[in-house]
Amino acid sequence: MDCMSEEAIHESETTRSRRSIATYLRRLARRLGRGEPVPVDDKQTVTVSPAAEPEIEIELEDEGTNLSLEIELEWEGDAAEVETDTVASKARFELYEDAADEHRWRLVHRNGNIIADSGEGYASAQKAKQGLESVRSNAPGAYIVDTTKDDEGVLEEGGSKATFELFADDDDRWRWRLVHDNGNIIADCGEGYSSKQKAKQGLQSVRINVEGAPVEKEEEEE
Repeated sequence: MDCMSEEAIHESETTRSRRSIATYLRRLARRLGRGEPVPVDDKQTVTVSPAAEPEIEIELEDEGTNLSLEIELEWEGDAAEVETDTVASKARFELYEDAADEHRWRLVHRNGNIIADSGEGYASAQKAKQGLESVRSNAPGAYIVDTTKDDEGVLEEGGSKATFELFADDDDRWRWRLVHDNGNIIADCGEGYSSKQKAKQGLQSVRINVEGAPVEKEEEEE
Protein backbone atom coordinates (compact mmCIF):
# COMPACT_ATOMS: atom_id res chain seq x y z
CA MET A 1 0.00 0.00 0.00
CA ASP A 2 1.30 3.42 -0.97
CA CYS A 3 1.25 5.55 2.19
CA MET A 4 2.98 8.59 0.66
CA SER A 5 1.05 11.77 1.35
CA GLU A 6 0.02 14.14 -1.40
CA GLU A 7 1.23 17.73 -1.28
CA ALA A 8 -0.16 20.54 -3.41
CA ILE A 9 2.57 22.41 -5.29
CA HIS A 10 0.13 24.94 -6.72
CA GLU A 11 -3.59 25.41 -6.16
CA SER A 12 -6.04 28.10 -7.22
CA GLU A 13 -9.82 28.49 -7.30
CA THR A 14 -11.82 31.22 -8.99
CA THR A 15 -15.10 31.83 -10.80
CA ARG A 16 -14.66 32.37 -14.55
CA SER A 17 -16.86 32.47 -17.64
CA ARG A 18 -17.10 29.35 -19.78
CA ARG A 19 -15.34 31.16 -22.62
CA SER A 20 -12.53 32.25 -20.29
CA ILE A 21 -12.09 28.65 -19.18
CA ALA A 22 -12.03 27.55 -22.82
CA THR A 23 -9.25 30.07 -23.52
CA TYR A 24 -7.22 28.66 -20.62
CA LEU A 25 -7.75 25.08 -21.79
CA ARG A 26 -6.79 25.96 -25.39
CA ARG A 27 -3.50 27.37 -24.11
CA LEU A 28 -2.81 24.15 -22.24
CA ALA A 29 -3.78 22.11 -25.30
CA ARG A 30 -1.38 24.03 -27.57
CA ARG A 31 1.54 23.48 -25.20
CA LEU A 32 0.67 19.80 -24.68
CA GLY A 33 0.40 19.24 -28.42
CA ARG A 34 3.84 20.78 -29.01
CA GLY A 35 5.43 18.91 -26.10
CA GLU A 36 6.33 22.19 -24.36
CA PRO A 37 6.19 22.97 -20.62
CA VAL A 38 2.59 23.59 -19.65
CA PRO A 39 1.76 26.80 -17.70
CA VAL A 40 -0.48 25.94 -14.75
CA ASP A 41 -1.33 29.47 -13.60
CA ASP A 42 -2.60 32.48 -15.57
CA LYS A 43 0.67 34.40 -15.25
CA GLN A 44 2.56 31.36 -16.58
CA THR A 45 5.05 31.32 -13.72
CA VAL A 46 4.31 27.71 -12.67
CA THR A 47 5.08 25.20 -15.43
CA VAL A 48 5.43 21.45 -15.70
CA SER A 49 6.23 19.01 -18.53
CA PRO A 50 3.84 16.04 -18.49
CA ALA A 51 5.04 12.65 -19.71
CA ALA A 52 4.43 11.67 -23.34
CA GLU A 53 1.54 9.39 -22.29
CA PRO A 54 0.13 10.47 -18.92
CA GLU A 55 -2.88 8.78 -17.40
CA ILE A 56 -6.00 10.91 -17.72
CA GLU A 57 -8.98 10.66 -15.40
CA ILE A 58 -12.27 12.43 -16.08
CA GLU A 59 -14.89 12.47 -13.36
CA LEU A 60 -18.34 14.04 -13.30
CA GLU A 61 -19.82 14.12 -9.81
CA ASP A 62 -23.21 14.91 -8.34
CA GLU A 63 -22.48 16.78 -5.09
CA GLY A 64 -26.08 17.28 -4.08
CA THR A 65 -26.75 20.90 -4.98
CA ASN A 66 -23.70 21.14 -7.27
CA LEU A 67 -22.14 19.27 -10.16
CA SER A 68 -18.37 19.05 -10.60
CA LEU A 69 -16.25 18.08 -13.60
CA GLU A 70 -12.67 17.09 -12.80
CA ILE A 71 -9.95 16.43 -15.38
CA GLU A 72 -6.76 14.98 -13.94
CA LEU A 73 -3.46 14.03 -15.56
CA GLU A 74 -1.09 11.74 -13.68
CA TRP A 75 2.40 10.49 -14.48
CA GLU A 76 5.54 9.37 -12.65
CA GLY A 77 7.68 12.26 -11.47
CA ASP A 78 8.51 14.50 -8.54
CA ALA A 79 8.34 18.14 -7.47
CA ALA A 80 11.81 18.82 -8.86
CA GLU A 81 10.28 18.74 -12.35
CA VAL A 82 8.02 21.69 -11.57
CA GLU A 83 9.22 25.23 -12.28
CA THR A 84 7.62 27.70 -9.87
CA ASP A 85 9.40 30.87 -10.96
CA THR A 86 9.21 30.65 -14.73
CA VAL A 87 8.97 33.60 -17.11
CA ALA A 88 7.14 31.81 -19.91
CA SER A 89 6.19 35.03 -21.67
CA LYS A 90 8.40 36.10 -24.56
CA ALA A 91 7.58 39.76 -23.98
CA ARG A 92 7.88 42.50 -21.37
CA PHE A 93 5.89 45.63 -20.56
CA GLU A 94 7.82 48.90 -20.59
CA LEU A 95 6.46 51.95 -18.74
CA TYR A 96 7.84 55.24 -19.98
CA GLU A 97 7.20 58.98 -20.42
CA ASP A 98 6.86 60.45 -23.91
CA ALA A 99 8.03 63.83 -25.18
CA ALA A 100 4.81 65.45 -23.90
CA ASP A 101 5.45 64.12 -20.36
CA GLU A 102 2.55 61.68 -20.66
CA HIS A 103 2.89 58.16 -19.26
CA ARG A 104 2.60 55.24 -21.65
CA TRP A 105 3.27 51.54 -21.88
CA ARG A 106 4.37 49.25 -24.68
CA LEU A 107 4.64 45.47 -24.92
CA VAL A 108 8.02 44.51 -26.38
CA HIS A 109 8.76 41.02 -27.72
CA ARG A 110 12.18 39.55 -26.94
CA ASN A 111 13.01 39.97 -30.65
CA GLY A 112 12.78 43.74 -30.10
CA ASN A 113 9.46 44.29 -31.87
CA ILE A 114 6.76 46.36 -30.16
CA ILE A 115 3.69 44.13 -30.41
CA ALA A 116 1.24 46.38 -28.54
CA ASP A 117 1.07 49.84 -27.00
CA SER A 118 -1.27 52.02 -25.00
CA GLY A 119 -2.21 54.19 -27.98
CA GLU A 120 -2.84 57.27 -25.83
CA GLY A 121 -0.90 58.72 -22.92
CA TYR A 122 -1.94 58.73 -19.25
CA ALA A 123 -1.70 61.50 -16.67
CA SER A 124 0.33 59.34 -14.25
CA ALA A 125 2.46 56.20 -14.13
CA GLN A 126 -0.16 54.63 -11.86
CA LYS A 127 -2.92 55.12 -14.44
CA ALA A 128 -0.65 53.70 -17.16
CA LYS A 129 -0.03 50.66 -14.95
CA GLN A 130 -3.79 50.27 -14.43
CA GLY A 131 -4.24 50.43 -18.19
CA LEU A 132 -1.74 47.68 -18.92
CA GLU A 133 -3.23 45.51 -16.16
CA SER A 134 -6.62 45.85 -17.87
CA VAL A 135 -5.00 44.62 -21.08
CA ARG A 136 -3.26 41.81 -19.21
CA SER A 137 -6.57 40.54 -17.79
CA ASN A 138 -8.74 41.06 -20.89
CA ALA A 139 -6.55 40.33 -23.93
CA PRO A 140 -6.15 36.54 -23.55
CA GLY A 141 -9.89 35.83 -23.70
CA ALA A 142 -11.06 38.71 -25.91
CA TYR A 143 -13.28 38.15 -28.93
CA ILE A 144 -11.71 38.74 -32.34
CA VAL A 145 -13.93 40.63 -34.77
CA ASP A 146 -13.28 41.55 -38.41
CA THR A 147 -14.85 45.00 -38.82
CA THR A 148 -14.34 44.92 -42.60
CA LYS A 149 -17.06 42.30 -43.01
CA ASP A 150 -20.64 43.44 -43.47
CA ASP A 151 -21.78 41.43 -40.48
CA GLU A 152 -18.65 42.24 -38.45
CA GLY A 153 -18.26 38.47 -38.11
CA VAL A 154 -16.52 36.96 -35.12
CA LEU A 155 -13.39 35.14 -36.31
CA GLU A 156 -12.68 33.52 -32.96
CA GLU A 157 -14.59 33.54 -29.71
CA GLY A 158 -13.13 34.43 -26.36
CA GLY A 159 -14.32 35.52 -22.96
CA SER A 160 -13.45 38.89 -21.43
CA LYS A 161 -14.66 42.48 -21.11
CA ALA A 162 -12.89 43.52 -24.32
CA THR A 163 -12.88 42.77 -28.05
CA PHE A 164 -10.06 42.68 -30.59
CA GLU A 165 -11.13 44.59 -33.72
CA LEU A 166 -9.33 43.91 -37.02
CA PHE A 167 -9.54 46.73 -39.57
CA ALA A 168 -7.81 48.30 -42.57
CA ASP A 169 -6.65 51.92 -42.27
CA ASP A 170 -6.72 54.63 -44.96
CA ASP A 171 -3.41 53.37 -46.36
CA ASP A 172 -4.76 49.81 -46.69
CA ARG A 173 -2.55 48.64 -43.83
CA TRP A 174 -4.09 46.07 -41.48
CA ARG A 175 -4.35 46.91 -37.80
CA TRP A 176 -5.96 45.73 -34.60
CA ARG A 177 -7.20 47.51 -31.49
CA LEU A 178 -8.44 46.13 -28.19
CA VAL A 179 -11.70 47.84 -27.22
CA HIS A 180 -13.14 47.55 -23.71
CA ASP A 181 -16.88 47.07 -23.22
CA ASN A 182 -17.01 50.70 -22.00
CA GLY A 183 -15.88 51.85 -25.47
CA ASN A 184 -12.30 52.77 -24.53
CA ILE A 185 -9.45 51.57 -26.75
CA ILE A 186 -7.09 50.02 -24.20
CA ALA A 187 -4.40 48.79 -26.62
CA ASP A 188 -3.48 48.84 -30.29
CA CYS A 189 -0.85 47.39 -32.59
CA GLY A 190 1.04 50.65 -33.11
CA GLU A 191 2.17 50.13 -36.71
CA GLY A 192 0.12 48.56 -39.49
CA TYR A 193 0.63 45.15 -41.12
CA SER A 194 0.81 44.27 -44.80
CA SER A 195 -1.96 41.65 -44.53
CA LYS A 196 -4.89 40.63 -42.36
CA GLN A 197 -3.13 37.35 -41.58
CA LYS A 198 -0.06 39.14 -40.21
CA ALA A 199 -2.28 41.40 -38.09
CA LYS A 200 -4.00 38.31 -36.66
CA GLN A 201 -0.62 36.74 -35.92
CA GLY A 202 0.41 39.94 -34.13
CA LEU A 203 -2.63 40.00 -31.86
CA GLN A 204 -2.27 36.28 -31.16
CA SER A 205 1.28 36.97 -29.96
CA VAL A 206 -0.18 39.54 -27.56
CA ARG A 207 -2.81 37.09 -26.30
CA ILE A 208 -0.17 34.43 -25.62
CA ASN A 209 2.48 36.63 -24.01
CA VAL A 210 0.60 39.36 -22.15
CA GLU A 211 -0.30 37.55 -18.91
CA GLY A 212 3.20 36.55 -17.85
CA ALA A 213 5.02 39.62 -19.16
CA PRO A 214 7.05 41.42 -16.45
CA VAL A 215 6.69 45.18 -16.05
CA GLU A 216 9.78 47.36 -16.37
CA LYS A 217 10.12 51.11 -16.00
CA GLU A 218 12.34 52.62 -18.64
CA GLU A 219 14.95 55.07 -17.44
CA GLU A 220 14.44 58.64 -18.64
CA GLU A 221 16.47 59.54 -21.68
CA GLU A 222 18.84 62.45 -21.47
